Amino acid sequence: MSATNPCAIDLDWQVFDPWRIQPFCHQLMAHPLLDIGSLVELGQRLESKGRVRTHSNDAQAGTSFNSAPRLHPNARSAADTLAHIADAKAWMSLLNVQTDAQYRVLVDDVLDGIEHSIRSRDPGMCYRGGWIFVTSPRTVTPFHFDKEHNFLFQVQGRKKVYVWDHRDTVTASEAARDRFHACHERDLLEWSEALRERAQVFELQPGEGVYMPSTSPHMVENGDGPSITMSFTYYTRATRRDSLLHRAHYRLRGYGLRLPAVGQRPMLDALLHASLRSITDAKVFARRLAGRSIRSDRAPYAHADVH
Repeated sequence: MSATNPCAIDLDWQVFDPWRIQPFCHQLMAHPLLDIGSLVELGQRLESKGRVRTHSNDAQAGTSFNSAPRLHPNARSAADTLAHIADAKAWMSLLNVQTDAQYRVLVDDVLDGIEHSIRSRDPGMCYRGGWIFVTSPRTVTPFHFDKEHNFLFQVQGRKKVYVWDHRDTVTASEAARDRFHACHERDLLEWSEALRERAQVFELQPGEGVYMPSTSPHMVENGDGPSITMSFTYYTRATRRDSLLHRAHYRLRGYGLRLPAVGQRPMLDALLHASLRSITDAKVFARRLAGRSIRSDRAPYAHADVH
């Protein structure tokens, strides 16, 4: 790990596999932007823009991740929750912090520091994002998955992170992944206590982290003290390719067609992706000609209203 770069990640890049769950170490624990005073100020700024997600600690592993804020509301403001997180009985996520000028610098410092190391194995980094999770003692992050590759940094407190392989169709069916990529819905992802036995489990403390590939299901149980965790996320050519294929499979399911799972038939995937990419690029070109706005998964940073 670099002594001059507190944002460096300590990981054996010679054996790094972008599709394998793996632990790492870091030095972000003392970063000034991640102390609670700075986070209270950030929470105030983001809450005014609708970029805070929160629920009470009544949520459990099997609670719908998308619906948790509605099912188990936290009535406190972001600033109040963050300032009193030890007894707030709440889970809070500060969303898309790369939209804040100060925190975009932090996101770029970390991701710039690893991009050269992963480029040969997983090129095309884009759609950068930052997410900060501040949670009360014994609070659970419900079972879910996300589209991005994710470096999860434990900054303060301890937590137990359960992560499942992105190819584990017992934990998350191919239909669940297809629907998620097409609709951003996680309703086909179902929790069972029996799944714990299939997970890789990481007991994280400050200075430790875990890398999770795109659509790796995960669930988190916080320890006996408050916790601060930050995720640095991004897309690559491979994640965008898989997402496009999953969206196509979802639509074909609607017509009663069932293709082999994404990744099972590389030649078929390549042919389908080439066709879909040509269609998508043509639509983007037409929108540009018409002067219409374009939302692309190739954007440098994640869109602020997607989370």
